[in-house]
Amino acid sequence: MTNVTPFPAATPGQVGFERQELQRIMDLYGRMVAAGHWRDYAMDMGRDAAIFSAFRRSAERPEYRIEKRPALRNRQGIWALVGEGGAILKRGADLHNVLAPVERKLLRIVED
Repeated sequence: MTNVTPFPAATPGQVGFERQELQRIMDLYGRMVAAGHWRDYAMDMGRDAAIFSAFRRSAERPEYRIEKRPALRNRQGIWALVGEGGAILKRGADLHNVLAPVERKLLRIVED
């Protein structure tokens, strides 16, 4: 009973979200849930990318994917907003600017 097993650390080379990044994403997710637009989410953290997917219904493809790809930091930007069909809607180095199209959509939802 005195054996303590340490919690496994993240896999070396695994990409993840920092606390502030995840807080920003979850804030947007919470507002979209409150507006009745999103109902579920999923996160995938692998060697190449960390992906946050937002779903209208859990049985569908994600409406949006927010991807963090550090390998593209010096090229197109670390962040990408990917639409339901797989098209890249916005790409950049700043998470705030990449989430802007979804923020604008939220304003339209609230106004209706």
